[in-house]
Amino acid sequence: MEKPATERAKRVPGPGDLSRHTGGKNRSVLNIYATPMAPYDMDGPLQEDMSLIELSYDREKAQGAYLIRMQPGAQTVAHEHRFREEFLILEGELIESDGTVLKPGDYIVYEAGTYHNSRTEKGCLLLGIDWNFQK
Repeated sequence: MEKPATERAKRVPGPGDLSRHTGGKNRSVLNIYATPMAPYDMDGPLQEDMSLIELSYDREKAQGAYLIRMQPGAQTVAHEHRFREEFLILEGELIESDGTVLKPGDYIVYEAGTYHNSRTEKGCLLLGIDWNFQK
């Protein structure tokens, strides 16, 4: 019986550290359902109703990929983006500050300089990517 990829790959400890060397190839494997989420603190104070996995996110550069789970009733702190932000709704729904309701499968792009906040009534899980995109 084939082992799951996460069992086959050699694990390297540390949040956000996905580097593993397996079978002569560099590859990153992380199961989001088996990885504990940390309290969310990316946009200011700790928010107890939100949690985070820093997949490839580099706090020093403020770039990379992350996973955020928002509990029902959670709301982000209003913030301005230094870089481009993209996110994909995986579960639940997210309501943007302009009233737009985002559902699973919706992919959103905010350019650098965008100021907004988001909230959820039902809870949601999203994959976010912040990066310095040069046009």
